[in-house]
Amino acid sequence: MSILIDATTPVILQGFTGDKATFHAKEMIAYGTNVVGGVTPGKGGQAHLDRPVFNTVKDAVQATGAEASLAFVPPPYAADALMEAADAGLRLVCIITDGIPAQDMMRVKRYLWRYPKPKRTTIVGPNCAGIISAGKAMLGIMPSNIYIPGSVGIVSRSGTLGYEAGAQMKALGIGVTTSVGIGGDPINGSSFLDHLMLFEQDPETKAVIIIGEIGGPQESEAARWVKENMTKPVVGYVAGLTAPKGRRMGHAGAIISAEGDTAAEKAQIMKSYGLFVAPSAAELGSTVALALAKAN
Repeated sequence: MSILIDATTPVILQGFTGDKATFHAKEMIAYGTNVVGGVTPGKGGQAHLDRPVFNTVKDAVQATGAEASLAFVPPPYAADALMEAADAGLRLVCIITDGIPAQDMMRVKRYLWRYPKPKRTTIVGPNCAGIISAGKAMLGIMPSNIYIPGSVGIVSRSGTLGYEAGAQMKALGIGVTTSVGIGGDPINGSSFLDHLMLFEQDPETKAVIIIGEIGGPQESEAARWVKENMTKPVVGYVAGLTAPKGRRMGHAGAIISAEGDTAAEKAQIMKSYGLFVAPSAAELGSTVALALAKAN
């Protein structure tokens, strides 16, 4: 199995006819993703990549039965695109866009609360690499060749460190069920905790690696939940051991602003809750291998 997407999930792209969406749509289709169409306002009725184009997400959902979308929408319009997707009844939206104002994402998160939880759209991102269920489907911009099907889930704030984990695991013959990039913004659509819950319920996922960064409480909250609820081994890593306090590092959310925000503090919290903590980015794969060996 996998979480969030599989080979049967009908997918649309928002901003479908743009150059970046076109490039990645071709990659997704080649990988086997069930891309059924896309949305570009004003271009409804046309065809693109041999798929229909619609003016609205609602039209696309009604015509194709789409359940998920990948959004390539510029920052000023991203919040409206996400709320439109929620109103259209999409189960999942992955948004790649970087530079969305934090206040816009706060507005989107408040908007989603008007829907009961079973009908509430899950948002992955923004400022993320997306989602890949190895060997099944891809909803993102990652290099698909570095993932092989297997039994380990990945959740990462950093896109490139998610790639690094996948590549190191592949070199060791360890495969992936699903890799999720949740993004590095201070306000994101879903958290480590949201996806850990899904991996805990997935019978094919035998272990999970979470890759965090400085800034914010997500890693600490996830580690506490792992200790209290998770039956599978979890590997943790936090990037930014040398990051100075008060300086933003890379992602908008990667800034040490409070006690417990540093990489060292987060790593210590992970250890205290029983996670396997990778000593460095070069040891992500080997630490996963150790966790799997001890679990068996």
